[in-house]
Amino acid sequence: MSEMMTLPQTPGPIGIFDSGYGGLTIYNAIKGLMPQYDYLYIGDNARAPYGTRSFDVVYDFTLQAVKFLFESGCHLVILACNTASAKALRNIQQLDLPNMDPARRVLGIIRPTVECVGDVTKSRHVGVLATEGTIKSMSYPLEIRKLFPDIEVVGKACPMWASLVEANEHLTPGADYFVKRDIDALLSRDPQIDTIILGCTHYPLLLDRVKQFVPQGITVLTQGEAVAHSLQDYLVRHTEVEAKCTKGGNTRFYTTESVTKFKEQASRFLNCQVQAGKIVLV
Repeated sequence: MSEMMTLPQTPGPIGIFDSGYGGLTIYNAIKGLMPQYDYLYIGDNARAPYGTRSFDVVYDFTLQAVKFLFESGCHLVILACNTASAKALRNIQQLDLPNMDPARRVLGIIRPTVECVGDVTKSRHVGVLATEGTIKSMSYPLEIRKLFPDIEVVGKACPMWASLVEANEHLTPGADYFVKRDIDALLSRDPQIDTIILGCTHYPLLLDRVKQFVPQGITVLTQGEAVAHSLQDYLVRHTEVEAKCTKGGNTRFYTTESVTKFKEQASRFLNCQVQAGKIVLV
């Protein structure tokens, strides 16, 4: 449990955190919808991926990032990482925020993704493709059943997908093999699935490949757009939080690994060049 911190009270940027590069797909969608705000993005690339790490380790690492973002002036932080949202969000919201600063907010990306599922599926059978950590956490089935008790959910871990994207191997025949294998395995478990959630922020870079191997009539949902619209709605409803978000249209990027590598990877995710700084999370 965190001790009370002395934090900046002046307005600051919206913080966005991911264990790797995938959160850039979330940032890109948010920035595209709300370009007027300032953003501070952290990628904990030195310790990625989080998907195979224990709940305790993911919680510790995520809390370190949240503290850094709070200390950097953020009043609102988005965990743009499914594993962090699954394994750390609830503890941070319930155990840490009341002591750190009850007025600050930390939001995840699983709930906003789930909220749109009910309008999409007709068969009421939904599949989830995600990291091992997200699948084991059961976060998607639990959240979907809270909102839509009639929907059946089947999850399939895709242990290679994020690594393929990080290694820039996602457009190779080798990637095709793993994508097809995991999709086939998911659909063999429930042939009635008509909606598939890509429950990892890396997976949009594999979207064309996924659509190639998904049968016609199945809708594939990525997270960026859903999260961006949910955040926009949140800021409209919570004017006290929105007032603490600065609006200069600027973004700062930080990584815990090589700045050169981050800039190269980020340019692929964002289709533009970025500047970045290096930090240490403790």
